[in-house]
Amino acid sequence: MTKRQSFSVLFACLLLGPLHPSHAGIASAQPVPVRSATLVAASDSFKVLLLGTGVGPRVDLQQFGASILIEAGGERFLFDCGRGATLRLTQMGISIGSINRLFLTHLHSDHVIQIPDLLLTGWAGARRIIPLEVWGPSGTRHMMDHMQQAFAFDVHVRRDVDEKLPASGIAVVSHDIKQGIVFNQHGVKVTAFLVDHGPVQPAFGYRIDYRGYSVALSGDTRVSENLIRIAQGVDVLIHEGIDPEAVRNRTDHPYLAAIEAIIAHHTTPEQAGEIFNRVRPRLAVFSHAPNTENMISLTRKTYAGPLQGAEDMLTIVIGEKIEVRHFRR
Repeated sequence: MTKRQSFSVLFACLLLGPLHPSHAGIASAQPVPVRSATLVAASDSFKVLLLGTGVGPRVDLQQFGASILIEAGGERFLFDCGRGATLRLTQMGISIGSINRLFLTHLHSDHVIQIPDLLLTGWAGARRIIPLEVWGPSGTRHMMDHMQQAFAFDVHVRRDVDEKLPASGIAVVSHDIKQGIVFNQHGVKVTAFLVDHGPVQPAFGYRIDYRGYSVALSGDTRVSENLIRIAQGVDVLIHEGIDPEAVRNRTDHPYLAAIEAIIAHHTTPEQAGEIFNRVRPRLAVFSHAPNTENMISLTRKTYAGPLQGAEDMLTIVIGEKIEVRHFRR
């Protein structure tokens, strides 16, 4: 059986919740092919959890800030930590104290603003007893060092005076990375690759490989040939997107003069469709993109394959079949 043989997407709702086909943007007739690969046992599942799929720094109560959790076997990997990441983890029944690996795509505030909560509450409120390890572009180590300085009083009191919490749980190990393999343990390989986010340099996407299956995360980028090359043939490609007309029609945008520059740093739905055609994932997914029917319909102008719209607390299970689970709120 080859990778491109077809099985339908199996939709299920987390906790037996209802299906949301209008949000999913996947027609039930669209097949998701089976991989010809060593199968992953149920206990070694490979999951993607879209914690927050929102766009930009403004507050959005429907789509929280950019953050994606990957679970591979018994290991957890958090990619970006936008507003509400710790809340979404808790909503989905995941202790934030269990998160000790964080990978950053770039250092825009909407991708890092929840790190203090992950660091401090994961230690003081959720019993993390090992260091938080952080990988990211140049400046990551500097940011994390100063974050610890900013909260030095709280850390001192909780560690040394009052609760006497373990010092190891508030420690941070930071890495300023370059393109290449940045993690390769427990059967999980994480590869960072450069993308094109305009003047925001460096900016990274990530590819995660586990037992013959793979996921690529675009981070923030306009069309990137490097992404297309490195993500070629992954099982799931999670890509950002922007609706230019929706941005142009916003009357409340604080920086009207910068709108065209902002659009130019991102990927339109039509461009995303062309990327999906070239990468040929078993499932294409939007995140850091508007959760609207217009995003899907515009993408359908250039792409007819399996497609999932941006949706917070969505779980994607990758194996012989790809299963999409919608969270019951």
